[in-house]
Amino acid sequence: MPAAELHYYQEDDEVPVYEWLSDLRDKDRKALASCLAKIRLLAANGHELRRPHADYSRDGIYELRTRRGRVNYRILYFFTERTWPF
Repeated sequence: MPAAELHYYQEDDEVPVYEWLSDLRDKDRKALASCLAKIRLLAANGHELRRPHADYSRDGIYELRTRRGRVNYRILYFFTERTWPF
């Protein structure tokens, strides 16, 4: 499976997903662990990651999906390049 090199959106010195994960750490550590596990899964599987872990949203935007209790967590991502095996 093709691994993906992850780059996080940054504006000035702020990385929104880091801030969101930091906030989640203070609210629900198990949800944080689940989200981090999904990020590692995305890094390991790249564009081959499918449901229930990830799904295509629209306009080239995908969502990394996890659920904890009644709360659905979504992390949006996209691919800038694809390396096809052929």
